[in-house]
Amino acid sequence: MLQIKDKKECRWDIVSLGEVMLRLDPGDRRIHTTRSFDVWEGGGEYNVARGLKRCFGLDAAIVTALADNPVGRLVQDLIYQGGVDQSHVKWVKYDGVGRKVRNGLNFTERGFGVRAALGCSDRGHTAVSELKKGDVDWEKIFGGEGARWFHTGGIFCALSETTPEVAREAMECAKKHGTIVSYDLNYRESLWKSIGGRSKAQEVNRDLAQYVDVMIGNEEDFTACLGYEVEGQDEHHSKLDVDKFEKMIRRAVADYSNFAVAATTLRNAKTASVNDWGAVCFTEDKLYQATMRHDLDIFDRVGGGDSFASGLIYGFLAGESPEWAVNCGAAHGALAMTTPGDTTTVSLADVLRVMKGGGARVAR
Repeated sequence: MLQIKDKKECRWDIVSLGEVMLRLDPGDRRIHTTRSFDVWEGGGEYNVARGLKRCFGLDAAIVTALADNPVGRLVQDLIYQGGVDQSHVKWVKYDGVGRKVRNGLNFTERGFGVRAALGCSDRGHTAVSELKKGDVDWEKIFGGEGARWFHTGGIFCALSETTPEVAREAMECAKKHGTIVSYDLNYRESLWKSIGGRSKAQEVNRDLAQYVDVMIGNEEDFTACLGYEVEGQDEHHSKLDVDKFEKMIRRAVADYSNFAVAATTLRNAKTASVNDWGAVCFTEDKLYQATMRHDLDIFDRVGGGDSFASGLIYGFLAGESPEWAVNCGAAHGALAMTTPGDTTTVSLADVLRVMKGGGARVAR
């Protein structure tokens, strides 16, 4: 059972550690043929904090680093819109070229029909990847200011040799001060392939798993990052059998008794535009399954999993049941995929309406 600190003791409901990139979106066109892009901010760990602030109204902060140039200031301006506190953002002097430090760019197509979504990242030598142990005053954050929940994940930890050390340092301090630690495995083959592939991902994530209270990840994540194979596993990880997931999670919880909660989204991508969508949460030896939404229309799938995580976390922070929390996460994730960009544009009222089975009739 999660023992969550009272808000009266803490400045922050949620603190996230991760990279915030500039996403360049070609809309309904292709990256290689477009002549214009819309821009958004986004990042796996950041998106969770933003959802908890923008949709659920909680006090959220991001720990990250940005190169101090106009691109970094554009990312800053976008973060202002999301309301996530930036007092723990580290600004790094820019060398004028980007040889030593730069800001990450993420070009992402939404996909449509049989054309899958496509991402092309340009994030080598970014400011946040250069973070090292000792660069962040975690004692100030968790001991002085206080935080109820800390979130990070496998994307941040794949950025460099030093980022896992920063994550471990943060987790150790968070645990010391009674802060709940969540971690989204978020396996990205493109990030790991040049630094050791799956074997390196498993080495890093298995080490950090010992500090995690709430582990989040889909079927591929648990396999690639922690090494848990599922009998009859789909080669493309497109469809997940709930019973098989439960068996896998029970094995993981047996190995890591510190996992108080394990959760995942369930996605069957029929096309880029139509998915079956749901989620499950395993805690206290029981599996809770959210309402499965079949043939869900997808506008932009990027960030759906992060929005699931923020809705799930909100449920626990609000003192709701695991069943309520997993349904909140699934509803928020579904809504996030109805709009462009990585992050949520909906309200708590929208989430509650969808949780209650509300349809898409016009609200007047």
